[in-house]
Amino acid sequence: MLSRACLVCVVLFLALAGPAVAQGGTQKPTFAAFLADVRAEALAQGVSEATLDAAFAGLTAPAPEVLRRDVAQPESRITFAQYKRRVVSQDRIERGRALYRRHRALLAQIEADTGVAGHYLVALWGVESDFGANTGSFRVIPALATLAYDGRRAAFFRRELLAALHVLDAGHVAPARMTGSWAGAMGQVQFMPTSFQRFAADGDGDARADIWDSAPDALASAARYLAQSSWRSGERWGRRVVLPPGFDEALLGRDAKRPLAQWQAMGVRLPGGGGLPRSDMPGGIVVPGDGQAFLVYANYDVLMGWNRSLYFATSVGLLADAIAAAAP
Repeated sequence: MLSRACLVCVVLFLALAGPAVAQGGTQKPTFAAFLADVRAEALAQGVSEATLDAAFAGLTAPAPEVLRRDVAQPESRITFAQYKRRVVSQDRIERGRALYRRHRALLAQIEADTGVAGHYLVALWGVESDFGANTGSFRVIPALATLAYDGRRAAFFRRELLAALHVLDAGHVAPARMTGSWAGAMGQVQFMPTSFQRFAADGDGDARADIWDSAPDALASAARYLAQSSWRSGERWGRRVVLPPGFDEALLGRDAKRPLAQWQAMGVRLPGGGGLPRSDMPGGIVVPGDGQAFLVYANYDVLMGWNRSLYFATSVGLLADAIAAAAP
């Protein structure tokens, strides 16, 4: 039988040197071993030693606040009306209009290049980061490493971590400036690292794609995302409609698209009672909440691909409409 002193020694040795035992009896590596494995994979993919040294400097343990946010559940759900008041506020509309005017030449060039109208880009910019004022204060590498090690979607976040290391290695941003949300969404348009790799663009001509400190780069990157996600130039996202009494809820859904003429025949009207535009353009009807219905088109589906939330996509569309109402 082990003496008490020996038992204490064994416990200390296992705690300091041995791997943790996960549920189901599988062995989980230490965080240091996990980082070493990621480092080896990144090196094999061509990331430099210097980049890895800078990225992992001082990273010795998972970030507790990231873990807390990953498992925390919201105490209550807000309504669409509450969300819309916060996201499509009059203050944000006015600032969006001012920024549209400030970047008018750039936005016109982006639209000429991509087919994406500027008021949609400014709206996305406003909803995602309040026009760059709130890009997130978490360091992306520690956040992604934490979620890849301890999170519920480890494989997903490991891919994002490796992508972030490639972004650093390409020189787009310094490790200390690579900040974002607790889940690793980065910069003024809140791109995940894999989205950055696919869609980040140089909008100011300095040969870098800096979505953290360059508004032109952020706007150009958002445009590339939309354009490469089948955005339809010249088409709107949707519009508010009023449903007739007794409307069959089985007809709701953005995938249940019908020509506008059919919706018109079924009694769907514009607010105030006006008829729908005379068009065969297909649209579906969504009700994000609070009884408000919207007839939405193909570009709404693209916005949903950016963030799969009816609240988000509808609010971006409404903010874009409000900005466009005062656009030149």
